[in-house]
Amino acid sequence: MKFEITPLSGALGAEVHGIDLSRDMGPSNCSKIKDAFHQYIVLLFREQCLTPAKLVSFTSCFGPVEPHPLGSREGALFHPEILVLENRSDIPAPRNDFWHSDISFAECPPLGSVLHALEVPGGGLGDTLFCNMYSVLEELSPGLQKTLEGLCALHSAENLVRRNNEDDNNAKPISSVPSMVSHPVVRTHPETGKKALYINPYYTESFVGWTPEESGLLIDWLMQRATRQENIYRHSWHKGDVLMWDNRCAMHYAVYDYGSKPRLFHRATAAGDKPV
Repeated sequence: MKFEITPLSGALGAEVHGIDLSRDMGPSNCSKIKDAFHQYIVLLFREQCLTPAKLVSFTSCFGPVEPHPLGSREGALFHPEILVLENRSDIPAPRNDFWHSDISFAECPPLGSVLHALEVPGGGLGDTLFCNMYSVLEELSPGLQKTLEGLCALHSAENLVRRNNEDDNNAKPISSVPSMVSHPVVRTHPETGKKALYINPYYTESFVGWTPEESGLLIDWLMQRATRQENIYRHSWHKGDVLMWDNRCAMHYAVYDYGSKPRLFHRATAAGDKPV
């Protein structure tokens, strides 16, 4: 098949056709995928069959593949940097139904995440939603943009640690909460040069110099703007899907509506830079 790209929504997302990620990742295709990634933020590849080693190899085209800094899930055999996301009737997965950008509580949050569907519940269950954080900033007034560009925000892993340490899921317990980190509220993408809003309702605690109450009012309003239906791509999973997204300019939300139905995914993470 010919290498082709089809947009998935008006907000963000595109499907890449005509490539087998297990064997077609030479320099030319890697360059084409990078260009599409920077343009569309979320990329979908259907009917893929990747071993953990091949998933690591593909992800490494974008950055060094790194494990979760808090070891929040079990790793794949021989590839601990691959997170195994599994749901079974006897080992339910932890909830992930909140808008967030992966691991924004780290000094250098990840560039992007790559998720490979090995088993899906079907029936339209377990969708994942993505929103465009370039767009929400671009649509704000010049005055509010200027205010936000002068702010930094504190990001904390406290909610993740609390979730993992509950007894009702198969996530790995985390012994302590790392110190909060400060990131600019508006970050400049190192590849595109575009500016994106970089806060999320799960890990962002407050704006530096603001009270939590003051911060919460503005954060809530901005998140309502970011998650409007017209700014979202909703992905319905099929077995073999590989989906990758840019954590520097997108948030995502995993719908938890599949109960005890089996679900199995492998996730790889490409390391990123300190936000500026």
